[in-house]
Amino acid sequence: MSEVETKKQQGIILEEEEINQDSSSSLENNQGGEVSLWRRFLNIVELEEPKGLTASQMFLYNYDLRPVETARRQWSWYNYVFFWVADSFNINTWQIAATGIQQGGMNWWQTWLSVWVGYALCGIFVSIGARTGIMYHISFPIVTRSSFGLFGSLWPIFNRVFMSAVWYGVQTSVAAPCVSVMLRSIFGKNLDVTMPNHISDPTITTFGFLSLFLFWLFSLPFLWFPPHKIRHLFTFKAYVTPVAGIGFLVWALVKAGGVGPVIHQKSTVEGNELAWAFIESTMNSLANFATLIVNAPDYARFSNTGSFGMKYLVYTLSIPFCFSLTSLIGILVTSAAQVIYDEAYWSPLDVLGRFLDDYTSGNRAGVFFIGLAFAIAQLGTNISANSLSFGTDVSALLPRFLNIRRGSYICAALALCICPWRLTTSSSKFTTYLSAYSVFLSSIAGVIACDYFYIRRGYLKLTHLYSLFRPEDPSQDSLYRYNKLGINWRAYVAYIAGILPNIVGFVGATGTHNVSLGATEIYRLNFFMGFFSAWIVYAVLNYISPVETGMPALKPFEKGWYEELQDVDDFEAELQGQVVHGIDSDNYEAHSTGFEDKKSFV
Repeated sequence: MSEVETKKQQGIILEEEEINQDSSSSLENNQGGEVSLWRRFLNIVELEEPKGLTASQMFLYNYDLRPVETARRQWSWYNYVFFWVADSFNINTWQIAATGIQQGGMNWWQTWLSVWVGYALCGIFVSIGARTGIMYHISFPIVTRSSFGLFGSLWPIFNRVFMSAVWYGVQTSVAAPCVSVMLRSIFGKNLDVTMPNHISDPTITTFGFLSLFLFWLFSLPFLWFPPHKIRHLFTFKAYVTPVAGIGFLVWALVKAGGVGPVIHQKSTVEGNELAWAFIESTMNSLANFATLIVNAPDYARFSNTGSFGMKYLVYTLSIPFCFSLTSLIGILVTSAAQVIYDEAYWSPLDVLGRFLDDYTSGNRAGVFFIGLAFAIAQLGTNISANSLSFGTDVSALLPRFLNIRRGSYICAALALCICPWRLTTSSSKFTTYLSAYSVFLSSIAGVIACDYFYIRRGYLKLTHLYSLFRPEDPSQDSLYRYNKLGINWRAYVAYIAGILPNIVGFVGATGTHNVSLGATEIYRLNFFMGFFSAWIVYAVLNYISPVETGMPALKPFEKGWYEELQDVDDFEAELQGQVVHGIDSDNYEAHSTGFEDKKSFV
């Protein structure tokens, strides 16, 4: 009998490394050392996580996913304000506002009002999404476990992983013109024409790809920094980009002969057509924020306070103010371009490029530095909304080999493989993909929000989110396991129900099929339809088939709130050795936050 089998008979739980060594030795003898090289490669790429954990244990708990302890909670309220100031000055915000004029046919104040409404709603939804991060210091992959189940959370995570990679590529493509105008300001205004084109793709040239690649390349060093330290980039961006944006606006208005010619342009739509143009512009603002609404806990978990201002005011006030100000600049610059060049440019970089028509030293310097500021703005947005989200999520999918830093670099690598320049060839195509993005994420957000705010009334059992079994009683399943598969079927039914109302309209928006007017108008409300459809269906399913344990014993509209700001500095000890080390947990003390003593719970 082998040593391994003897130990198993004695009831000793072996660490995974010891088992691997035993099996590797046997295979090495049979295959002439071939496995030894593979084992050596795995030893190189494996992360330095605690040894002896199984794959499921590392999925449930690892460094990047654990609740953020006090030492890493270094974001104050003003860091979040700087974050939103910095994030608002990005090309997407300009383009969404410009689309209301170019595609929607509205005048400047109608477009701006729609943007105000849209981003005010964004502030509310982000505040809703950030709540769990502020109070429980956990990220999106962990938050989804309470509603979708410990293993049911894999699909929402994978969904966001895929879309984060796509969106990183799109943002990189959108940022490429920043580098283009910088190169043209240095090497010649016609560089984009004189450089030989060796790419057959009609949507991009050699010069365009060079610009995109240079932005992508110079972004890589910034992916190295951990989330709690990257706040310094947003602070720097908050100082630089607003100055550049306001300078650009003043420059454009001077060229247009002042504000007068700009603000007196009339709307080209009215009545019902105007109403739908207003709604679409509002929904475009929400669609632009879909990823930030869902991944709000990823940043909120680094908050150093759970104050009233942090929970309610930082997001709901700073987001609409900052983004609406940026949108106003974009609207006025686009309107000024109509006066100067008799054309409504969708992107501010197109307007900036036209400034090089007069190739003086002053114009070249101004275009270069404004282009650089926009590149910095786009870099910060790409990190906050995409690379860090991707890294956080893959640290849950492949925790043995990937952490946030490695995931961020993989995200950047994948971004070049999707040919993102094909997604940004026009404003209509851009907003179509924005809307498509919100269809899937709004449904996920609706399930999570309903579960936390309505079903659980703010209560989460943190240790149960990281364990298959109850740390205080390993003979029983975790509250969030739901069944042997670890999947909450109610969440998946509600998720699909949130997607279905938008599917027909989305097909029509792609232009591949003609659909009914009703389906089109429903799709124009895509974020609301996805969010509230998922919310309502999830609430109804929990009423018809309630979860047996871990839920408040409250009637549908009965009052009750059980949220508590968590102290997680000793979280590993609370998890008990069963989860952290894969060993016997019978001798560890049970941990409780008073949940079992509350008579209002079942």
